[in-house]
Amino acid sequence: MTTDSRRWFAVQTRPHSERRAMANLIRQGFDVYFPVYRKRRSHAGKVDMIAAPLFPRYLFVAIDLTCQRWRGVQSTFGVVQLVCHGDRPAPLDDAIIAELRSREDERGLIELASTYRSGERVRVVGGAFADHFGMLDSVGDGERVAVLLDLLGRKVRTVMNIDVIEAA
Repeated sequence: MTTDSRRWFAVQTRPHSERRAMANLIRQGFDVYFPVYRKRRSHAGKVDMIAAPLFPRYLFVAIDLTCQRWRGVQSTFGVVQLVCHGDRPAPLDDAIIAELRSREDERGLIELASTYRSGERVRVVGGAFADHFGMLDSVGDGERVAVLLDLLGRKVRTVMNIDVIEAA
């Protein structure tokens, strides 16, 4: 950021209105950051990759509280509220935004790094296959994984949320 007194703040938007809120905030002279990542989407039998919000319904805005009218953010079309602590906006650490921006590729999409690798042995900790062991087959868009489970004497490929597995 160019000015030492500007800080980053989180802004909650209306559902699916992040881009509208961003355009309106930029029009008002605010510096806005809207992190997006590459997400796999299946629709009507087709699979494609789209840019999806990393934090749905949230974006970040840089505000100098000493000279910018931050209360105008609250009444911007597409915005629900500026995230506050009490009656004052709650600032974010500049390192958070810097880290997000450092993960962007040349198209401005954030690369999500999975902690799991294909071929790694995992244990299912929730759902119908809880306490079963298997081998990680593939990692999707960061939310879903395919696991090869040993069921009835053979390997069965099962897709599940990444939340229900852990390293074995």
